[in-house]
Amino acid sequence: MKILLIEPAKASRTIGGEDIFLYEPLALEYLAAGVSRDHDVRILDLRLEKDLPSVLESFRPDVAGATSYTVHVNTVRKLLTQIKDWSPQVLTVVGGHHATVAPEDFVAPGIDLIVRGEGVFPFQEIVTRLERGKGFDGVPGVAFAKDSILVQTEPMPVSDLDVFPFPERRFTARYRSHYFSEWMKPLASLRTSKGCPYRCRFCALWKLAGGRYLKRQPEKVVEELAGLDEEFVFFADDESLVDAPRMKTLATLIREAGIHKRYFLYGRSDTIARNPDLLELWRGVGLERVFVGLEFFRDEDLEEMRKGSTSRDNEQAVKVLQSLGIDIYASFIVRPEFTRDDFAACARYCRALDLDFATFAMLTPLPGADFYAEVQEQMIAHDYDYFDFVHTLLPTALPLKDFYEAYYQLYQRAIPLTKRLAMLGRMPLRDVPAMLSSSYRVFNRLRRAYQDYE
Repeated sequence: MKILLIEPAKASRTIGGEDIFLYEPLALEYLAAGVSRDHDVRILDLRLEKDLPSVLESFRPDVAGATSYTVHVNTVRKLLTQIKDWSPQVLTVVGGHHATVAPEDFVAPGIDLIVRGEGVFPFQEIVTRLERGKGFDGVPGVAFAKDSILVQTEPMPVSDLDVFPFPERRFTARYRSHYFSEWMKPLASLRTSKGCPYRCRFCALWKLAGGRYLKRQPEKVVEELAGLDEEFVFFADDESLVDAPRMKTLATLIREAGIHKRYFLYGRSDTIARNPDLLELWRGVGLERVFVGLEFFRDEDLEEMRKGSTSRDNEQAVKVLQSLGIDIYASFIVRPEFTRDDFAACARYCRALDLDFATFAMLTPLPGADFYAEVQEQMIAHDYDYFDFVHTLLPTALPLKDFYEAYYQLYQRAIPLTKRLAMLGRMPLRDVPAMLSSSYRVFNRLRRAYQDYE
């Protein structure tokens, strides 16, 4: 059978996304690994290759599957409907984060099946049953509409990530040189764990693993690492450093294997503050950059959102990373309640930390998160195209035009111009014009985002 797996592009109304970074479609590569031995598989990354009709005509799939975050819901519904219109015989399947937390949003004429949770083995079973002419009742983690009612089975319980095959990266070979995050290009992605032991109100990732922190064996991670061609590697974990003894073992095994890569991973500020020796060990094997969710500059905000860390943790983590020469990808959250004074205080906080790089995500109520259930009735926008961490979905304290001007100015003032220019200097010269152009477009749209509500 011919199986087309699709990574969707962002909607035109969505701000950011692949204009800022582009990671490989790891989830689709896992799915491909589960079915490619017996079937003809193609991965289509619509962020890079735009002509779906031509691919349908040339490949002529029997099955089309797409993955979706919340911001992609509208796009995925449209593209699977487009495939159904092209050929009603194609079995259309959707999976991913949003399908897991809100499968009802994919009940649509163009979608045959919804997969919740880890999709490798359910998707294998779906393809096998289709080939044998059988139905899909009882497949773990599958949902579908029956007489206008959503029928769904429980997702397959997962306690061991090493039961999954290695991702089949050969299906993204023609795209791999384009995956990046700032100067880290080409950038491979690799999963070493899933889940998080913390319970932040604004996050649903810990729920997807049933509140557990699942870990791959370090030996298996090293084996997969050894097969990567890319120099830069992003650990696509919900939180990479939380199990410090395991990460010490992994770093030691990488060093002993003689693997030389340059790494980018997620780490909580309190974990970093408590384990400077772990970061020093990782610096020695190639860790160059850490994504740190500092989130808020005030302890009361951190406490309200159940972050489990403090502003002191944030400050200590920054000192640890700076002392080791590890780049900090600092991420903050902007609350819709921010006044001009709050925006100014946030900018001063960033300057005081002497950060080289920072992003500011809008506090977004995501389906599946506790925060979403608490504020759903207060939301001023429900269109999933706007769940991009730039559009506010909640009422703002400032008039919208003033709010977005202050938001724009936060980006301009939080990091000195000299530091922003220094980051550009780390990129190959040929990539600088494209980065400047995309950055200009994104920030111009951010500044005018208030117009999207008119």
